[in-house]
Amino acid sequence: MSGDEEPWIPAHMNIQELTVRVIVIGIILGGVMTAANAYLGLYVGMTVSASIPAAVMSMLILRGFKFKDVTILENNSVQTMASAGESLAAGVIFTVPALLVLGIWQDIEWLDTFLIAILGGLLGTMFTIALRRLFIVEEALPYPEGVACREVLVAGEKGGSGLIAIVYALLIGATYGWMVKGFKATHAKLQGVGEALGTRFYAGGELSLALLSVGYIVGLRIASFIFLGGVIGFAILVPIYGLFNGFPDATDVLTQIGVDDYKKVWEDQIRFAGVGAMVVGGVYTLWSMRKTIAEGLSKAFKKGNDGEVELRTEMDLPLDKVMAFCGVLVVLIFLFYWYATGSVVMALGGALFLAVVSFFFAAVAGYIAGVVGSSNSPVSGMTIATLLFTIGLVWIIGGLILDMSQTEMMIATMFIAAIVATSAAIAGDVMQDLKTGHMVGATPWRQQTAEIIGVTVGAIVIGPVLSILHDAFQISKTACGKTNDALIDQGVNTSELYNCDEALFAPQAELIGAIVQGAFGGDINLPMVLLGAVIAVVLIRLAMPVMSVAIGIYLPLYLSVPIMAGGIISHVLLSSARLRIDGTLDGEPSKEAAFAIKEVQDKGVLIGAGFIAGESLMGVLLAIFIVAKMDPSSWFGGIGTLSYSLSLLFFAWFVGVFILLSARSLPNKGNLGQDLVFIAADASKKLRGVFTLPKLPVFNETEKPE
Repeated sequence: MSGDEEPWIPAHMNIQELTVRVIVIGIILGGVMTAANAYLGLYVGMTVSASIPAAVMSMLILRGFKFKDVTILENNSVQTMASAGESLAAGVIFTVPALLVLGIWQDIEWLDTFLIAILGGLLGTMFTIALRRLFIVEEALPYPEGVACREVLVAGEKGGSGLIAIVYALLIGATYGWMVKGFKATHAKLQGVGEALGTRFYAGGELSLALLSVGYIVGLRIASFIFLGGVIGFAILVPIYGLFNGFPDATDVLTQIGVDDYKKVWEDQIRFAGVGAMVVGGVYTLWSMRKTIAEGLSKAFKKGNDGEVELRTEMDLPLDKVMAFCGVLVVLIFLFYWYATGSVVMALGGALFLAVVSFFFAAVAGYIAGVVGSSNSPVSGMTIATLLFTIGLVWIIGGLILDMSQTEMMIATMFIAAIVATSAAIAGDVMQDLKTGHMVGATPWRQQTAEIIGVTVGAIVIGPVLSILHDAFQISKTACGKTNDALIDQGVNTSELYNCDEALFAPQAELIGAIVQGAFGGDINLPMVLLGAVIAVVLIRLAMPVMSVAIGIYLPLYLSVPIMAGGIISHVLLSSARLRIDGTLDGEPSKEAAFAIKEVQDKGVLIGAGFIAGESLMGVLLAIFIVAKMDPSSWFGGIGTLSYSLSLLFFAWFVGVFILLSARSLPNKGNLGQDLVFIAADASKKLRGVFTLPKLPVFNETEKPE
């Protein structure tokens, strides 16, 4: 839909939009989505866009309370507030926990976290408000996720089965998550290690519906590259390292022979290869988008036709007031840095640097989201690039001029990077939401006000949520180890220490912590980092998505396995939809087949989002119980844990439910079992074709080439 097409609600109509009920529901959903995505992001290093699930939940809630006069613009305002909290969480969890990794914080500092979130979130929001007309109206960038959300809102206005599907999925995901994590009725993962060829090899997988759903949503291509990274790290590099250097002897438990030892090698050595790959991948991603970035920035600096359009659908918050507020935010950032570092010079340099860099990356994130979607926007790469520039700035001002200590320079670096990351993360989401609003006929200034409310709610919620998760599980294994060391120094019994195997992974925070630690303390596994950099270069030469593979190297293999399974399920269902219409998987799909594929994809995304939200929210709820010294697994006298085989069957049943719910959108032609056989045969044929050498031409004696 171009920027010139008539919106769903015409500009001359002025219907209910940012009402009291909308604000209340938006605040509640915003808090819920912030908590759920914070948990998911720390768990696996990925977050899921909350716009579509929030839109569906908004419709269900408003209709559940029997409001007969609910408008599409009210639902749009709710999803705007909810998705703002989710995006804010992504920026914060990628950076703030790095302060725990570095040992600067022992616990989450609520006030500092709130200030980072609110300052970065509002700054990113203000900058994108200034860019709305340019990117959405004049350039009419596609913003694919914004378009998809518009379709959901319109479908809800007309009525649809997706509303019921996501409720079922959320309840099912919550039930499974509580049974596994709360009652501990089943094993959370299956894993084992075997010995061969003088070394050890690992096999295992996390039994997680949330990770399965992540794989479905990202699709087979991205899921396969994440899995490839896991294979490279866990299944190739660890055995090679063990072959030449051996494995530590960490356990004598027969059922776990080699598992802890195997993980120890990965934690101490191989994961740093993931660090190197992610650094190179992040920088390369930005470099590969340099033309897009340059184009976006050049347009951002062009002067628009302010004040010429008075249509309701073109009324932004006054640009002069927006820019004035940006100035106020920069002053507040200066005061915050002064408070954090104790240096006026460093605070002034950091605030001015951040104002320029934040606008740069807000424009970049907003433009890239318009082309490839906010989920594909390289926020991690932007954060890493910012981090490298910030390290240089802090070295010059703090190290050479002010003679600051190592810890002080780390704090200065992290606080600057955290605000920039939050600003960039929120920018892409704001532009997606404003695109949705543009197409449904929202009033820009009302939707921008909703964004501000959503950012504020997310900033208030994120600190307590991170604190609860850290107290319950520990955020990152590195931080967990430091916490246990501190507890031992305090004389705490060994039985009361945290189990670091259950710590949340927080891969981006671990990565950023490793970079900063290496820059100022020299404590980094440089050979493995260089190995990862070499792997990244090879991946780039092979035209592979290097960041997806790098994340897979950094994550343990058992997290990549369910993501891969979800990608396979997505491929099978989408291929089945095409097969039932076209009768073949060769060539391009017909228009009818493409429509059927989209129907199945949309239904699966809704169900997957419900599963993710359900399981993630149970993770947050469990954390609350743990902090309150309540163990749900001991309730009712303890339910007990099923065997490994029964745990697998229990998980498989829920996977079957996922498939059945998603398959309901398939055309009523054919059988899923038969489709699976055909799809597998087709995949096998294509795979053989990839690895088959081309046949050399055969000539007769009379047909010899000249």
